[in-house]
Amino acid sequence: MALLAAYSKINTTKRSLPGYILFFISTLGFLMLDVITSGRGGIEIYIGVCVFVACFGVADAHVQAGMLGDLASINPDFIQSFLAGVAASGALTSALRLTTKAAFDKSNNGLRKGALLFLAISTFCEVLCIFLYAFVFSKLSIVKYYRTRAAQEGLKAVAAADMIQTNPSEIVDTDIKFPEGLNYKALLIENYDYALGIYLLYLLTLSIYPGFLFENTGNHQLGSWYPLVLIAIYNVCDLLARHIPLLRCLKLESRKGLMIAVLSRFLFIPAFLFTAKYGDQAWMIMLIILLGLTNGYLMVCLMTLAPKGYKLTLNQKPKLSCDIYFLSPFHPKPLFVFPSNR
Repeated sequence: MALLAAYSKINTTKRSLPGYILFFISTLGFLMLDVITSGRGGIEIYIGVCVFVACFGVADAHVQAGMLGDLASINPDFIQSFLAGVAASGALTSALRLTTKAAFDKSNNGLRKGALLFLAISTFCEVLCIFLYAFVFSKLSIVKYYRTRAAQEGLKAVAAADMIQTNPSEIVDTDIKFPEGLNYKALLIENYDYALGIYLLYLLTLSIYPGFLFENTGNHQLGSWYPLVLIAIYNVCDLLARHIPLLRCLKLESRKGLMIAVLSRFLFIPAFLFTAKYGDQAWMIMLIILLGLTNGYLMVCLMTLAPKGYKLTLNQKPKLSCDIYFLSPFHPKPLFVFPSNR
């Protein structure tokens, strides 16, 4: 994130593509590390794992910042599709984890075999992502159309800003926000509620998912499948909720309302603690459903509303969208989730 802040003016394609490549290298590195060492442990292996995990964090920052900025410059509404795709990847990951557990659960060294299959499929998916983004995405007719229109709107905004300096009395549209003075500090102050909302949203979600679900859910009828099922339910609900704002009548656009909704989610902490100690699996599943639905819905509302209302140049609007996302103080993001030994 610090690197992205340092070169925020670089074309978004030059951010995203290295991120996808780094994802591929890191995933393949995990796979090769296990194959070469035959699954052995040791401090050297642990250091290698830590390096690859750090690479996943860097890659995630590049891809998400670049893609969000790219889509914001095209049409902020497209951010919903990207965020839904991120949630879909979580649902597919859960499906793959359940599949590998079912396939290797009772076999000798089944956990390692499942992890290797998981990483092999993930590596192939990363190669596919690199190819699609590098050779297909920019050639789509809808992408060309919106990039051209965004460039034209940016030129109009710059021309209007120049007119203000030369003849302010001729400006009629007083709602236009011009690029001048839009530095990091001004951006954060003007959109502090969006940045804080995203930060608190992730903070609450990651305090429960996935760590708490694996460590504090007790013994239930599903046995070792129970935490995996809970995580799968969360991912599916998160995916479904990210489509709800497509219905305009159900989309929350009040900044105060969004902040109240985000803060109210902290009631999940005592609710999960109480349910883990005294409740049964039905109540836990209900809470997981609510956690996933609120996370997906509020994330889309926050991320699609933040870039709207700005008439900026083609290079500045991606910067705006990226910075709203990553200026959330110490933005908490999961780097990598290892396959469970359950």
